[in-house]
This record gives sequence, C-alpha cells and structure tokens, in this order.
Amino acid sequence: MLSSPRLVRTIAISACLAVAGLAGAQSPAVAATKTYTCGELPRSKTPAGLNGGYIVAMKATGSYTKKSSACKAVRSVALAYYKCRRPKGIKASCNGRTISGLKCTEKRGLTNELEFNATVTCKKGSKKLVHTYQQNLQDS
Repeated sequence: MLSSPRLVRTIAISACLAVAGLAGAQSPAVAATKTYTCGELPRSKTPAGLNGGYIVAMKATGSYTKKSSACKAVRSVALAYYKCRRPKGIKASCNGRTISGLKCTEKRGLTNELEFNATVTCKKGSKKLVHTYQQNLQDS
C-alpha cells in the first residue's frame, strides 16, 4: 500500500496527465475553421471579362487566418477552374477534376437559351472553396 505522501503525489500526477490529455484532445476544436464571403470577382481582374461570363460569388472555408488570404485562394481556384473548362467550349465543365490540389464538383442551376448559372465546390480536407458563376451562351 502507498504511504500517504506517495498516494497524494500519484493522484496529483494522474490528475495532471488527465488534464493535459483533455487539453490535447481539444486543440483541434480550438483551430476551428472560418468562413469568409468574398463577393464577386471584379471584371478588371478577369481574363478578357471571362468571355461573356461572370464569377458572381465566392466563399472560402478553412483554417485561413485572414480574409485576404482566403479570398485570394478562392479567386485563384475560380480562375483556374474557368481556364480548365473554357477551352472545351462555352457549355463545358471541369466537374470532377482536381484544380490547384482541390477536388471540384459543379452543379448547374436553371439554364435557358441565353445563359446558365453554376456553383463549383472545390474541397481538400477542411478547406472548401466555393464560387458561383454565370455564363452567357453567346460569346461576347
């Protein structure tokens, strides 16, 4: 049987280890992901106005520390996605492709003879970059 001082020391050490273990288990929750809304891409920052298309909304979720870095990341992926799909034709998609290391999926909304709208979600781990674009079906 442990003497009283040894018993107290053993209990104290066990309690410290338990608290340290709980603190370690909570650290991923502390590094929670943030979501930043980045608005639309200005036409001045698009290649030739995206040839009759518009990137109308962008949102970034992940472990970004600044809105500027999150928006830069989603802007970069949105333009890379456009560059992937556009050479294949005005109605083309890069659905299922990996763009800038992220797996992208595209869902198209209502279409008509003049335009269509699509939402592209690109993910890898906790990082999720979403942009919505509108594409005119007649080249400008």
